[in-house]
Amino acid sequence: MPFSRLVTLIVGLIVILALVLWLIDSLSRLYWQLSYSPLLGNLLLLLLVVLIGGLIAAFVYYVMVLQKGEKRRSYRRTVTPAQIPAAKSDAASSTLQAVRQQVAQIQDEVTRQALLSRTREIEANLSRGEIQVVVFGTGSAGKTSLVNAIMGRMVGEVNAPMGTTKVGETYCLRLKGLERKILITDTPGILEAGVAGTEREQLARALATEADLLLFVVDNDLRRSEYEPLRGLAEIGKRSLLVLNKTDLYTEQDKESILARLRQRVRGFIATNDVVAITANPQTAQLETGEIFQPEPDIIPLLRRMAAVLRAEGEDLVADNILLQSLRLGEEARKLIDAQRRRQADRIVERFQWIGAGVVSVTPLPVVDLLATAAVNAQMVVEIGRVYGCELNMERGRELALSLAKTIASLGIVKGAIQLLSTALQLNVATFIVGRAIQGVTAAYLTRIAGKSFIEYFRHDQDWGDGGMTEVVQRQFQINRRDEFIKAFVQEAISKVVKPLTDNSEGG
Repeated sequence: MPFSRLVTLIVGLIVILALVLWLIDSLSRLYWQLSYSPLLGNLLLLLLVVLIGGLIAAFVYYVMVLQKGEKRRSYRRTVTPAQIPAAKSDAASSTLQAVRQQVAQIQDEVTRQALLSRTREIEANLSRGEIQVVVFGTGSAGKTSLVNAIMGRMVGEVNAPMGTTKVGETYCLRLKGLERKILITDTPGILEAGVAGTEREQLARALATEADLLLFVVDNDLRRSEYEPLRGLAEIGKRSLLVLNKTDLYTEQDKESILARLRQRVRGFIATNDVVAITANPQTAQLETGEIFQPEPDIIPLLRRMAAVLRAEGEDLVADNILLQSLRLGEEARKLIDAQRRRQADRIVERFQWIGAGVVSVTPLPVVDLLATAAVNAQMVVEIGRVYGCELNMERGRELALSLAKTIASLGIVKGAIQLLSTALQLNVATFIVGRAIQGVTAAYLTRIAGKSFIEYFRHDQDWGDGGMTEVVQRQFQINRRDEFIKAFVQEAISKVVKPLTDNSEGG
């Protein structure tokens, strides 16, 4: 019983006893005053007994109610499943809701359904609250033997060659003092040769990223090929224990030396006491009698550390992992939506660049200038903005288009584009037509630079970034002046701009 309630009971008992004594004294005086009437005296005595009995009964009832309440609360604490911390649970739920809204924007039906299925899996994990422990490492480090030893029974083939565990195999474990169910998953080994090995490693990494607690198993000092995935998983927030297995193969001095090197290598992302040494499947020994002796696995250090981590951090590990999975799924959805929008915006730029070329080709000007296609580019800006969920009117579109056109002119990109395209066209088109075609082709090219720049502007929530509009335009010009692009662009320009001009010239 809490101390505060105990004090309340004692104080209450003292008050009740004081009232009883006062009442007895008062009624006894009254009784003697009424001694001339035996009937009134007896009634008064009966009243006194009833009052005292009522007070005692009330006190006993109060004590019993408190005891029942304590038992009920204790029972609830025993049988009620542990709850994920409310703030993190709410954050995960909010993130999943945002992910569903994002997924609804994805046009590809297969991709959309796959992401929705994953959101449902995360929600199921959130409601079940199981602790996912994943055993990860190379195929020869003894992962399956470790799972066997932890489970206390054979759950896989011991001494199996690399590549035996082809899929993640999961087993259930209960840990004393921990209400949550623990699921231990044995993963395929990493660093296996061949296409099949690569596929198994991808599966193992996927399972590792979904773990609440990761057991990274090695049988010697960390190689670079092991360190990098371990460090990468730590960087995304995976709680890991580094397990040195097969220590029966080393002397005590060698074992301590390897442990010291491991702790030094992972300093900064794995704590010293999270690096433990075990022997999951000890080597057999031959006794003097010739009998073969099989020692018991020595995994107590790992079990103790696992128990300490899961009891102290289990709730937060589950909550953090679910939140992490929700955020990662949200990031994946954002990338898919961004790629989808990029494709749509690229099609808009592709369409308007040739519209701009047609406008300039029909009404050639002495100087190539984006101002000649301001109305075309304004409409392009409005349509690109609409793809990214930004509704602009034509006036705002014209302002943005003119601003960017002036930036392109001030950077000398117009002159550079003319020289670049003139050289490319002379190699592919008869000289007499180059002069007439260059303006239209250059207008298309500059419209493309403008359109690609505006895609970056809208992708970043109508922000040109730290370098401003100038840096974005220069970067797009560098991307779109590469030889392989210019060759493809000129070939398309010939069919869309040069050929119509040639046909018109011959028809005239």
